[in-house]
Amino acid sequence: MVKTSKFVYVLILFLSIFFSIIVSNSSPGRLSFGDCKIDKDCPKLRGGSFRCRKGKCVLE
Repeated sequence: MVKTSKFVYVLILFLSIFFSIIVSNSSPGRLSFGDCKIDKDCPKLRGGSFRCRKGKCVLE
């Protein structure tokens, strides 16, 4: 019984880490603005900077 619960705990932990990595690499969670080729194509803001990632300006 203890081995089963430990296995389930480790499985849930692994899946949550895996899914959080997948979600953090997806674009819709970030604020994106316009198309770009290099970082200088993106607008400049006070308190934040846009970077060119995968052809989109993303606030980092």
